[in-house]
Amino acid sequence: MYTQMCASDHMWRDVASYLTSVSHPSGSLQMTPNRRQILAAGAAAPFAGLATSAARAGGHAAAPQNAIQHTIPLGDFRVSTLLSGTATRDDPKSIFGLNASPEEFAAESEAAFLPTDKAQFFFTPTVVNTGSEVVLFDTGLNPGGITQALAAAGYTPDQIDVVAITHMHGDHIGGLSADGVATFPNARYVTGEIEFDHWAGSNDDGFEGKVRPLSERFTFLGDGGSVASGITAVSSFGHTPGHMGYMIESSGSQLLLVGDAAAHAIWSIKNPDWHLRFDTDKDAAVTARRKLLGMAAADKIPLIGYHLPFPAIGFVAERGDGFEYVPASYQFMMG
Repeated sequence: MYTQMCASDHMWRDVASYLTSVSHPSGSLQMTPNRRQILAAGAAAPFAGLATSAARAGGHAAAPQNAIQHTIPLGDFRVSTLLSGTATRDDPKSIFGLNASPEEFAAESEAAFLPTDKAQFFFTPTVVNTGSEVVLFDTGLNPGGITQALAAAGYTPDQIDVVAITHMHGDHIGGLSADGVATFPNARYVTGEIEFDHWAGSNDDGFEGKVRPLSERFTFLGDGGSVASGITAVSSFGHTPGHMGYMIESSGSQLLLVGDAAAHAIWSIKNPDWHLRFDTDKDAAVTARRKLLGMAAADKIPLIGYHLPFPAIGFVAERGDGFEYVPASYQFMMG
């Protein structure tokens, strides 16, 4: 039971406040190949997309040059993480580690060389080219951020065949449309059935504006449901009532998308029992977090976390009562 569930309008206002003042990457759009060329390239030459584009993140006076896409091979698939936005937030203790003491939070932060007065957040959708379909996981805060990052990875919105949603907070569904016009005109849409039903009954502005108009194009999943060939839903309820992770598998290689189940390397992964302000059911979220991280650690499966530092790909290992996050380096260049 979701005993700690907030009223939907209050939750939406809380999340919306958290997401304001987000900086979106910008840069020059490039000519992109057509659908047939994209799919053929993904199936025959997975290393073709390894070169990244760089762009200056706007909104900060001293913003460095940052890549806004990062592409790796996974078996016969091509996987690209997409930086659709980034934001600085004050007072991270009011967001993470709600059940940790200020002393514990400060000690863990200091040990990781992290400030305790500010935190940097990243918003990272993922696109997977299976060779037969192009699948986008989550859509960022608005169409501008996601389409810019897609362009850097070599895709246009009309080339997206499937949009899969981990959950329906605004920073995941915001890129679905603008002014009533769908961003991905040729896509079918997939999400967890429990997640969709929850928001459909919540009178939530974000759902009503972004998801409801596309509802006839959605199909719904339970645990183990198939998004596309090689892509399977993994239930991870707690952050929201129907939050889904996704397992991606190709030619013996695996990768786990954890969405918001593990939102920070230190304050969520190293300390998986710490509560996150935006988890609807905080105890269920801890259980889901431990489940997904345990899966990844046991089988040495790389993971992608939506809010982890870009490019948001890494590995986890069990350490004491928690886990250690190890960002990926050159593992995916080794064939």
